[in-house]
Amino acid sequence: MADTTYTLTFSQQVPRGLQEVFAFFSRAENLEAITPSWLHFKTLAVTEPIRLGTRISYSLRLHGIPLHWTSEIVEWDPPHRFVDLQLRGPYKRWRHEHRFEARDGGTLIMDTVNLSLPFGVLGQLAYKIRVRSDVHEIFAFREKKIRALFG
Repeated sequence: MADTTYTLTFSQQVPRGLQEVFAFFSRAENLEAITPSWLHFKTLAVTEPIRLGTRISYSLRLHGIPLHWTSEIVEWDPPHRFVDLQLRGPYKRWRHEHRFEARDGGTLIMDTVNLSLPFGVLGQLAYKIRVRSDVHEIFAFREKKIRALFG
């Protein structure tokens, strides 16, 4: 059976310059600041500065289940985009593209997440019942925090 891959997109405009916004997102420690506290998200290891090939390890709790997540930066094009790919974590596949575009005197932040879950039909059911709404909730929180940080 072929895996089902889901694509979720999020975007927001902030009144700050492209270089400043990209610099914020390219620092791994800032991810904790824009992640909901209910995930108990902690950065465990990262090599700074972020660049192609950088691996970042995290711990988190998803619905009370402790998880370890390792991502690698697989595409790096400052200040316009970068892509992190989950190497280890709760998803069968998680690819997160971050794009930044100077627009209307500020920066448009665009996120595209491609994900698939293990367990075939059970994973598809979990996506419909819980995973999709969880990811949307995480990005809604992120949007509010970014608005507070950047105006």
